[in-house]
Amino acid sequence: MAGTRQEKDSLGTLDVPAEAYYGIQSLRAKQNFPVSGLRPSRYLIRSYGWLKAACARANVDLKGIDERRGEAIRSAAGELADGRFDAEIVVDVFQAGAGTSLHMNVNEVLANRALELLGRARGDYGELNPNDLPNRGQSTNDTFPSATQVAVLLVLCDLRTAIQQLASSFRAKGTEFAKLPKAGRTHLKDAMPVTLGQEFTAYASILDHQLEALPSVEGALAELPLGGSAVGTGINSVPGFRALAVRYYAELSGLPLRVARDPFETMQSRWPLALASSWLRNLASELVRIANDLRLLSSGPATGFDEIRLPEIQPGSSIMPAKVNPSAAECLDMIAFHVVGADLATTLSVQGGQLEINVMMPLAAHEVIFSATILKNYLPVFARTCVDGIAANGPTMEQYLLGSTALATVLTPKLGYLKVAELIHESEKTGVAVTELLVRHGLMTAQEVEATLGPASLLALTEPVR
Repeated sequence: MAGTRQEKDSLGTLDVPAEAYYGIQSLRAKQNFPVSGLRPSRYLIRSYGWLKAACARANVDLKGIDERRGEAIRSAAGELADGRFDAEIVVDVFQAGAGTSLHMNVNEVLANRALELLGRARGDYGELNPNDLPNRGQSTNDTFPSATQVAVLLVLCDLRTAIQQLASSFRAKGTEFAKLPKAGRTHLKDAMPVTLGQEFTAYASILDHQLEALPSVEGALAELPLGGSAVGTGINSVPGFRALAVRYYAELSGLPLRVARDPFETMQSRWPLALASSWLRNLASELVRIANDLRLLSSGPATGFDEIRLPEIQPGSSIMPAKVNPSAAECLDMIAFHVVGADLATTLSVQGGQLEINVMMPLAAHEVIFSATILKNYLPVFARTCVDGIAANGPTMEQYLLGSTALATVLTPKLGYLKVAELIHESEKTGVAVTELLVRHGLMTAQEVEATLGPASLLALTEPVR
């Protein structure tokens, strides 16, 4: 057939596009799993390229591969890591168990590119077979989780920067709004006053706390099963391969990678991915809460809180003129909802392993990397298009604050809980302000009321008790 080359694997022969760097096993996977149209993340392809380059270098050093072919494989792996062959990674993220499809896609691309560098034709597997030299001392079972964990480390590094940016934006707003007292709310009912700045500084603080929990996640991910080969014994690898390959992998990635303390554990369990996923879920849960606070505080203007105004980034209705919605916060909610749902899929995948391998690795890999990626992509946008442009609506906040019966709480040390409750109920029934009732019932003078509940005293009520 014109434009093809015939390749053979253990199941038979197929015609592969002549110009393709991928081979017969990749083609089978492409045909067998036309599921989502989603391809593996650039983070995962890059980390797999570095892994294969590290393994090729270790094998050459330890005489597991001759230098001529080993260096060709190493060079091809470097090109894969740099993105040259992204289009040649053709398998769907939903694929055969354990990630064998992606692993062989990588091996075939490396073999055919190495053949090309050696002056041989693509598909000349007698000279360099994808299952042999690019795979020497390796298997899907140790390379796929290792590449996945490195990919997650890479995207978490980028996500850390994005979170820091968002926290900085909230902190700046906290400073800007530091002297703006407003009615606090608990159970969505009137409560004691806070400042708008305190609310925004708290948003920054929770993001800081999320970042403080990240190093433990990164530490777990840095312990790799690489070198365990099929079941943890390192079958078919040359002595010293495990430690040397991990060392070279750390050099290429710039990450503090280390050899697994128990290679059998790291073949069986994917708990580091579960840990990363749960951290992402916790982050997402806080982001949902923050986004919904901003939506609530900006609701209205005529029928909602209207205490803050979000930047108007696009029209909000196809039928109601001039309507503008909290679109950025809504988008953040949907991203975070996906992350929370992905954590369940990851949890099921991680517990889905049996004995010496977890065959559900591809799903866990996709969900964790994708979740971190969409957060990394959007948080800086959210900071720029939403948080940085938020404005306070001072008159509305002052109106709500001065009209809040919750302020009467400061009277309880003087009048007692029950008496203050009676005054509040009377105010709600009659429409007469608590401040006026205090004077009318001879409980306080007008001067005492002003000193206790007047506008000048409200900011002091927002100061934390030391």
